[in-house]
Amino acid sequence: MTEVKIWQWGLIIASSLVLFFLSPWAKDTNQFFKAVQKKKAPNTFMLMGSLIISWIFAKSITNAANLGLDFGIVGGVAYAGYYLSFAVAGIVIYKMRLHGKYTSIHHFLSSKFGKTAVTIFSILIAFRLFNEVWSNTMVIGSYFGDMGTSAYYWSILIFTALTLSYVLKGGMSSSIFTDVVQMGLFSILLAVILFTIFGNDNAITTTEVVNSGIWSFETGLNLLFAALLQSFSYPFHDPVLTDRGFISSPNVTLKSFLWASVLGALCIILFSIIGVYAQSQGMQGQAAVQVGKAFGTVILLVINFIMITSAASTLDSTFSSFSKLLALDLNLGNTLKFGRWSMVAIAVLGTIPVFLDAEILSATTISGTMVIGLTPVFIFWKDKAPKISFLLSVFIGLLFGFLLIFKWFPDDLIFTTGKYADLLWINFWGILCCLIVYIIPTWIKK
Repeated sequence: MTEVKIWQWGLIIASSLVLFFLSPWAKDTNQFFKAVQKKKAPNTFMLMGSLIISWIFAKSITNAANLGLDFGIVGGVAYAGYYLSFAVAGIVIYKMRLHGKYTSIHHFLSSKFGKTAVTIFSILIAFRLFNEVWSNTMVIGSYFGDMGTSAYYWSILIFTALTLSYVLKGGMSSSIFTDVVQMGLFSILLAVILFTIFGNDNAITTTEVVNSGIWSFETGLNLLFAALLQSFSYPFHDPVLTDRGFISSPNVTLKSFLWASVLGALCIILFSIIGVYAQSQGMQGQAAVQVGKAFGTVILLVINFIMITSAASTLDSTFSSFSKLLALDLNLGNTLKFGRWSMVAIAVLGTIPVFLDAEILSATTISGTMVIGLTPVFIFWKDKAPKISFLLSVFIGLLFGFLLIFKWFPDDLIFTTGKYADLLWINFWGILCCLIVYIIPTWIKK
C-alpha cells in the first residue's frame, strides 16, 4: 500500500470517528427527525451551511472540476446554475408554509392531489435517495483503487459503515451538526487548493481564469440554460433539500435558502477553477485527480479529503431523509427504532449497485429531466387544479426523461449544437408540454 493510500485511509477513519464522538445523541423523535436540540431549531447559519455542503457532493465537485477543464470558467458557471434551485425552493416553501400552513411537501401533495400523488412522488424521491448512496460512494472508491479491485470495494463498504454509524446516533440532528463541521472543513481545504493554484511557479492569473471560456451554446451555455430550467422542479424531488425547509421558522428558512443559493453557486465556481488550471496546463482525464498529482502528495490528499467530506455530508443527509420519508411522511412508524433501521436498510440497498458495476448516473441531468413534471405542481401550488393535472404533468416529465436517456428526441427540435444541446431542448419542450397538460384540465373543469 502506497503512502498516499495509507493517509487516505487515515483521513476517512479519523474524520468519521471525530464526527461520531461529536454527533449529538437523539433521545426523542423530534431530535432524530426534525433536528430540534434543547427545544431550538437550527439557526440561519447552521441551516445554510447544511444546505450547501449536502448539495456539494463528491459527484458534483468532480463534475465542476471536469467542466472547468472542458469549457473553462463558463463550465463552472453553467454547473452553478443548478443552485438557483435553493432560491426557488426557499421562496415556494416559505409561501407554502406562511399562506398554505403546510408542514411538509407530503402534507401539501396529499391535501391537494390525494394519496396517489403522494405514492408516485414518494417512489420518485426514494429512487433519488437510493441513487445518491452508490453514486457518491463510487466516487470515493475510485480514489482508493480501480473499479473491481478489493481496495475499491473495501473503501466503499468502510466509508458507508462509518458514515452510517454517526448518523444513527442522532438522525437529522447528527446530519445538520456534522454538515456545519464539514462545511467549515470544505471552505478551508478549498482555500488551500486555490492558494496553491494561484501561488505556484506555473500559476494561473485571475484574468486568465475569467477569460478561460467562450460564452457560446456549444461551450457551456447549453448546460447553463438547462440547469436554470430544471431549477424550477429539481429541488422538490430532493428530500435532503426540502426536509430542511420545514424544520426552522419560515423567515430563518427563507434567509438560509437564499444565502445557500448564492454561496453554493460560488463554491462550485471556485472549485471549477481546478479544472481551469488543468486546462491551462494541458492536462487530460479527471481534472481534480490530475491537478492533485501535479502538486504532490499534500494537495492530492487535500483534494481527496474534500471528496471524503462532501460525500459523507451527502450520505448522512440521504440516510436521515430516507428514514424521515418512511417514518413521518409515509407514517410507517414514528419511532427511533424504526428510523434507525430505515437508515440501515437504505445503506445496504444503496450499496448493492456498487457490486453490479452500475454506471455512475448523473444525478443532475437525467434524474433532473425525469422530474420536470413537478414544475407546474409547485410553481402554481396556490392555484386550484384537479388530481389528473398532477398525474399528466409528472408522467409527461418522465416520458421526456426517457427520450433523453434513449436519445429518441427528434433532432429537428434541437436548435443549438454541441454538448448538452439535447439536454437543453428536451427540458425546454418537456416543461412546455408539462405546463400545457397541467393547465388544460383546469380550463376544462371551468
